[in-house]
Amino acid sequence: MLNQRVPDFQFNSTAGLQRKLSDFKNRKVIIYFYPKDHTSGCTCEAENFRDQYEKFQQHGAIILGVSRDSLKSHEKFAIDLQLPFELISDQDEKLCRLFDVIKPKILYGKPVRGIERSTFLIDESGVLRREWRGVKVAGHIAELLATLNHV
Repeated sequence: MLNQRVPDFQFNSTAGLQRKLSDFKNRKVIIYFYPKDHTSGCTCEAENFRDQYEKFQQHGAIILGVSRDSLKSHEKFAIDLQLPFELISDQDEKLCRLFDVIKPKILYGKPVRGIERSTFLIDESGVLRREWRGVKVAGHIAELLATLNHV
C-alpha cells in the first residue's frame, strides 16, 4: 500500500461522530496502532504523542490512535491521559486488516493474535507515504517529527 491512495475508510472515535478518512483531506494524517489502552507501553506512546501534539499541529498533521478496545475504554484512556487527539475503536479489526497490523504474538507463553505497534503517515492527498512497523516507543516521536519535515 506504500505510495498508494489509502481507501476512504469510515470509523467511530472518541470525537463522538462517525467519520471517514476523507474528512481530513488536505491534512497529513498519522494513524498509530497500539495493542491496548491503559498498558504501560501504550500509555507511554500516547503521552509522547500528547506531549508533542503542538509540533504535529504545526506540520498540519492529524493524529489518530487505533486499537481494538471499545469506545468506552478509549474515552476513559483519553480522559485519564488528557489526550488532545481522537482514538478509534476497531473492534471488528477492519482497519487492522487494511493496514495489516494483526500479527501472531506470544503472551505469557501462549500464542495470541495481537496488534503490532505500527504508525502510518498519509499525505494531504490520501497517499500512504511512510510506515513504521514493530515500533519501539523510545525515540519514535522524534523520528516521526523529523520525517514530517521532509514530506
